[in-house]
Amino acid sequence: MNDYRSESPKILIDFLSYHESVQGHSSQTVDEYFLDMRSFLRYMKQRRGLASMDDKPDSISIQDITLDFVSSISLSEIYDYLAYLARNKQLSSSSRARKVSSIRSFYKYLTNKTHQMENNPVQDLDFPRLKKSLPRYLSLDESIQLLESVDGENKERDYCILMLFLNCGLRISELIGINVMDIRENTVRILGKGNKERILFLNDGCKQAIADYVVIRNAMTLIDKDAFFVTSRKTRITRAAVHKMVKKRLLEAGLDSSIYSSHKLRHTAATLMLQNGVDVRTLQEVLGHENLNTTQIYTHVDSENLRIAARANPLASMRAKKLPENKG
Repeated sequence: MNDYRSESPKILIDFLSYHESVQGHSSQTVDEYFLDMRSFLRYMKQRRGLASMDDKPDSISIQDITLDFVSSISLSEIYDYLAYLARNKQLSSSSRARKVSSIRSFYKYLTNKTHQMENNPVQDLDFPRLKKSLPRYLSLDESIQLLESVDGENKERDYCILMLFLNCGLRISELIGINVMDIRENTVRILGKGNKERILFLNDGCKQAIADYVVIRNAMTLIDKDAFFVTSRKTRITRAAVHKMVKKRLLEAGLDSSIYSSHKLRHTAATLMLQNGVDVRTLQEVLGHENLNTTQIYTHVDSENLRIAARANPLASMRAKKLPENKG
């Protein structure tokens, strides 16, 4: 994590501390807020002539930013910043939308939470239009192919990780955060986004995978005794290590590792559950989505339901009359 306290003005330190301590956001989320706001404030300093346009952004300090400065920033200036990101930095609409979210959160904190500002200049700030794309996911046969191909070093651990991804739809941060005490006979306690806990039930396949891995794990002399998933170095497995493992196992299974990832396994779990009768509200609870709209994207990938809907139309059995041949 970046040391935002050494680089930020007090107004930004207070905002980031609020998200870290009061909102309970992860260090990764707080870090993203910091990077977004630092980029925004550096640009505004250049735009206002407080830093040279020839200066490299990394060389521009924001420690002198004051409440008066951020209060004076107009909505049109913020749109100029977003245009700069799209034109000069060539950021995607999703990346720009994240920066908009950070800016909106910052000004909401100053107006609604701490009342340091009376008017919110970004109240009417629009998000960039996002391309609505369906999530990629493995088919059932591809999922079985992936699991059946796991072999060699760390096979029990890797198989167990893949089973939890594919059956429970875990985020990678949730998986690496699992502790030994979080697993009971048929449940696992998950710490999700915003430090929100949820309990997931384990099916027989997951319970067997866990039992097989536990035998291997218990034979190790561990440095981190709390962590459930560990590396050969006896410490908690990292996000990077999981990403690398999933890519490796996909390649070994003959699947395209350039389009699939650990997060795509979460998509796979969601899709397979929907295809097999799990309703969308239950799926919302399983995935730990705060908003039902986030879950509903998976309802658009169940092609079997779309085929059923097409066949259910009363005009489905209509046949066009054969037109007479044109002899002209």
